[in-house]
Amino acid sequence: MINFIRKEKYGFRDLVEITKILRSDEGCPWDREQTHKSIRMNFVEEVYEACEAIDNEDAELLLEELGDVLAQVVFHAELESEVGRFDIDDVADGVCKKFILRHPHVFGDVTADTSDEVLENWDDIKRKEKSHNTHFSAMDSVARSLPALMRAEKLQSKAKKAGLLQKDISELSDSIKKELDLGNDMNVGNILLDVVRISRLLGVNPEQELDSRNEKFLAEFKKLEDEDGELSELLSRFSDKL
Repeated sequence: MINFIRKEKYGFRDLVEITKILRSDEGCPWDREQTHKSIRMNFVEEVYEACEAIDNEDAELLLEELGDVLAQVVFHAELESEVGRFDIDDVADGVCKKFILRHPHVFGDVTADTSDEVLENWDDIKRKEKSHNTHFSAMDSVARSLPALMRAEKLQSKAKKAGLLQKDISELSDSIKKELDLGNDMNVGNILLDVVRISRLLGVNPEQELDSRNEKFLAEFKKLEDEDGELSELLSRFSDKL
């Protein structure tokens, strides 16, 4: 029997202790079997579910989903603690030091009166911290595990900071038309990159815009299906949106 005292209200340290118990010989067989890789997708799913709670402005759901994200962080830290590389306190120590280092306008004598100045200082400190001595090294550091549209936006943003000349919307529209006229499926990637460039010029986030349009697409389809009921006729009416 596990020596565990139940409480009316638990805190962060209780979560760390419960995770250790679950991983112990007297704990849960499933939890003991897990590795970083085996629960990698769980981590991704929990973050997306937290994002959905934010999008829906659902505070109660966000409370739950943030707990699930936190549990993932603690679990991964516990895996490393068991082999002696680092623990959850090292994780907290690292992020505290990062916040202090990258906010010299708060914890030092640097002046930054606007968000743009803060971000400029942050990027400069990050480049020095990560030894990004070239623009390519900064671009290459963008995580390859990001959704493709999000990664494209970040790469283009860093390319702009490197001084890469930007096409205007008219030039990008012409470029997309030329790619479409070629009719080659190998050109789809070029079209998507140009769409991301246009999104950036318009000041919108391509990932968020596409996600929003996906929801509208679903709502439109449901409305037509509810009104019509006949799938064959529905699809013919809806084909122009596919």
